[in-house]
Amino acid sequence: MLFFSERGVTMLVVTFYKFVNLPDFAEKQSILLSYCQAQSVKGTILLAKEGINGTIAGSRDSVESVLSFLRSDPFLADLEHKESYTDTPPFERMKVRLKPEIVTLGLPEVDPNQQVGTYISPQDWNDLISDPEVTVIDTRNDYEVDIGTFQRAQNPQTEIFRQFPDYVRDNLDPSKHKKVALFCTGGIRCEKASSFLLAQGFEQVYHLKGGILKYLEEVPTEESLWSGECFVFDERVAVSHSLGEGTYDKCVSCGHPIRSEDKADPKYELGISCPHCFDSLTEDKRLRMQQKQRQLELAKKMAG
Repeated sequence: MLFFSERGVTMLVVTFYKFVNLPDFAEKQSILLSYCQAQSVKGTILLAKEGINGTIAGSRDSVESVLSFLRSDPFLADLEHKESYTDTPPFERMKVRLKPEIVTLGLPEVDPNQQVGTYISPQDWNDLISDPEVTVIDTRNDYEVDIGTFQRAQNPQTEIFRQFPDYVRDNLDPSKHKKVALFCTGGIRCEKASSFLLAQGFEQVYHLKGGILKYLEEVPTEESLWSGECFVFDERVAVSHSLGEGTYDKCVSCGHPIRSEDKADPKYELGISCPHCFDSLTEDKRLRMQQKQRQLELAKKMAG
């Protein structure tokens, strides 16, 4: 059995999602949480009526046991997942949360269970986005796009995914943008984004199957049209080609990915601020973050 307090032990990290009608999703919460804890698996799983979305980590045996448990449900029998590895525990605990949506767009009428765009495999993605007639859009948030994206991709400059529909309404036209290609981290946001575009009258909507993570896993570096690293929502912060751990850290205060040059900036203060949030940080939050950092440092001294 793998214990997450160990360092230098390679852990399997898997991400998965599936849009499927789960009328009994609330009843699954405690059962799934107990099973994951019994397997010493940690991470976060979101459950909603529209489906499931999760990232978990642990030993291969324990993670595969959880995946088998999930697939024992007839609604999740064909649940697909993506794998990567880490030597540093990416999660501190196991959470299973109930949500109105497994990825929040804020438009209940947008239902990927009814319609989605055309899936494009990582192997065919380069040809699609190299076509000058194709409008390529990164559906992720601004801070994610900052550290890496595909060539020719437009940045909607959104802070949250809920802003994506407004970007479409203000910047895209079905009569002008005949072919639209979407991509995101693991594919889940594109399910809703492509469904939304189709509902708005866009006829040829494509999205990268498995997302950036699958592309970085399967497409050789020398053939890649990806530049930079890919932000991930765990303690690894970012991954590079072949899903190796990236070079970014994360600002505790605002969550923005930061590099060594950011830490050298006068606006950076460990656990309190970085160049991306320093100017907007309220005095109240600054005091709270300072207190939290002092508590963390005290806890480390006591533990050491």
